[in-house]
Amino acid sequence: MAQKVGNQTFVLDRKVYWREGVCIVGPKEKEGPLGKYFDQKEDEDFGEDTWEKAEARFVSATYAKLLAKSKINENMVDCIFAGDLLNQCIATGNGLKKTGRPYFGLYGACSTMAESLILASLLIDGGGANNAVCLTSSNFASAEKQFRFPMELGNQRAPDAQWTVTGAGACLLSSDNMGENCPVIVSVTPGKMVDYEVKDVNNMGAAMAPAAAFTIQAHLSDLNFSPDYYDMIVTGDLGITGKKLCREILKKNGLDIDLKDCGEMIFDPETQGTCAGGSGCACSAVVLNGYILRKLRENALNKVLFVATGALMSPISTKQGESIIGIAHAVSIQNM
Repeated sequence: MAQKVGNQTFVLDRKVYWREGVCIVGPKEKEGPLGKYFDQKEDEDFGEDTWEKAEARFVSATYAKLLAKSKINENMVDCIFAGDLLNQCIATGNGLKKTGRPYFGLYGACSTMAESLILASLLIDGGGANNAVCLTSSNFASAEKQFRFPMELGNQRAPDAQWTVTGAGACLLSSDNMGENCPVIVSVTPGKMVDYEVKDVNNMGAAMAPAAAFTIQAHLSDLNFSPDYYDMIVTGDLGITGKKLCREILKKNGLDIDLKDCGEMIFDPETQGTCAGGSGCACSAVVLNGYILRKLRENALNKVLFVATGALMSPISTKQGESIIGIAHAVSIQNM
């Protein structure tokens, strides 16, 4: 079983293999700098008549593609850990309702990919499952409708605002590598909620940056690692503004880290008009299961600390003047 080390890190006892990863994205994501690493492109509406139905189609298509690439029978999936940004995770629920597999619906905002990896890997490490699917999704239009303004209103975007990624990413974690050379989840660091009294919903990178910094610092401290232990430390969707703030916080605490950020990597803000970069549950999910998985398999990367970030807020809390709570969960993925 996993052993707790330090304040909040768990080192896994068994090898939890990242058997396969899949990502399906929208046109804008496919046109971005990482487009060649994504498995499939679909229109944002996916042929449906509502954005919520479209996001559910991204979920179901990604799940089906993951099973096909993994070459496993659906009955071999012991459970699914998945979530999205919509109320009651309706995109995930509708997208997976026909699977007939045990399902844990998660809402960690944009940290959901890392949250699902942590829970699934701990379950496998403890012997409670052999195969678990981790999946998250988001859709630009469905997120705009729920959290900001209707698309038809045509509001201008603030410079620090981010562009919700349309797509879904999923992976299969397993206790058996089936003879393949697979990356392994070695340790996990669940994050703590951090509230720096940020209330600007157009600058969620600033709200999440302290949480990311503190989780990274906790992980390195718990395991007595220096930052250069990892080939890449990558945050989920701080974006350009949030990543800068995160680096400043880390520097003040004696850690000078060359951070990468999925939200900064997925779009070209100059040519694609995405302001501070990408966001949404799918942002870190598609970069992780597309770009990062490819680099691990090519041995261009061997040790990655994946730190997905989330802004725990809702339209109601915003209207009531509440500040935005930040969260960040860390997962150590390595070639063994």
